Amino acid sequence: MQDPHSIGLVVPQSARFEAPLVLRSGAVLENYDLVYETYGEPNEDKSNAVLICHALSGNHHVAGHHSENPKSAGWWNNMVGPGKPINTNRFFVIGVNNLGGCHGSTGPASINSKTGAPFGANFPVVTVDDWVESQARLADHLGIEQFAAVVGGSLGGMQALQWAISHPLRVRHVVAIASAPNLTVQNIAFNDVARQAILTDPDFHGGNFYAHDVVPKRGLRLARMLGHITYLSDDSMAKKFGRGLKKGSYNFGYDVEFEIESYLRYQGDKFASQFDANTYLLMTKALDYFDPAHAHDGDLARAFGSAKSDFLVVSFTSDWRFSPARSREIVKALLDNELNVSHTEITSSYGHDSFLMVDEHYHAVVRAYMENIGK
Repeated sequence: MQDPHSIGLVVPQSARFEAPLVLRSGAVLENYDLVYETYGEPNEDKSNAVLICHALSGNHHVAGHHSENPKSAGWWNNMVGPGKPINTNRFFVIGVNNLGGCHGSTGPASINSKTGAPFGANFPVVTVDDWVESQARLADHLGIEQFAAVVGGSLGGMQALQWAISHPLRVRHVVAIASAPNLTVQNIAFNDVARQAILTDPDFHGGNFYAHDVVPKRGLRLARMLGHITYLSDDSMAKKFGRGLKKGSYNFGYDVEFEIESYLRYQGDKFASQFDANTYLLMTKALDYFDPAHAHDGDLARAFGSAKSDFLVVSFTSDWRFSPARSREIVKALLDNELNVSHTEITSSYGHDSFLMVDEHYHAVVRAYMENIGK
């Protein structure tokens, strides 16, 4: 018997765009593809459409399954589905793989029609602004004039915020979870160390490793290990691994001894086998560049001056990478513009990854907010 709260099997779709897209850098993508998935059904005027924006390592596969294998579930399957906080019995939900991605949308591994070879290092840098513009074109393609909500966590939350700035009349509600108005200097530093691990890998070949039939796995592995540490909290790592030893005693060497070492190496190897190195570089630079206040002399309130949406801003107590203080900066800027804002700080021990976890209070907050959309 099928789980009544499961979307079931889903199939990705693809849209081709022939109109050139001028990027913030000044570079131009002459044409491109966006891969996306949809869940639920649109109402007559498609006013129940909800866009889900993914974080650094996410993609279009938000919910449901690609096969009978339970491990094929979407990255936010606990949040999106029939009767779940983002209820597909009511909303028409769309997940899209961003430009520069490595899960079907045009990116560095895609073939450049001008050269007949992968873009590689020649794929232009993309920003959150660019992603929002491409998502708006996808909305046009799907006949969606206005989203009921744009929702995202982490880098996805930044995209949701940018939607309110770039297209204020096309989104009624913004849900920004575990996000920030820009990266702290420490976060930029973490991203640079991760990029250096990739850029200095001998197999990277200046970004054109495809032609050499190799993958810079060592660099990707180190980048993911570093990133994964920042996504967790000290308490969550201590609770899950402690100082546990793989074999119960010290080896007095440099191989895996502690459980946390084994876990990080496993995560690094898994990521390096599934993700594109050039895409990782692009995603982290998009994080670095996001700063809507930059064009307004550092005044975040002025940056949100065009926004008309209502907002839900969610943060987590143990998230030290995108701390609750950063969410409070967003809330203040929105309130300075006399916008309707709901804000909650969830007690959680899971660090930045809290937005991906099942938490009764967190899910209840999102559910309550989404249920009141349109009422």
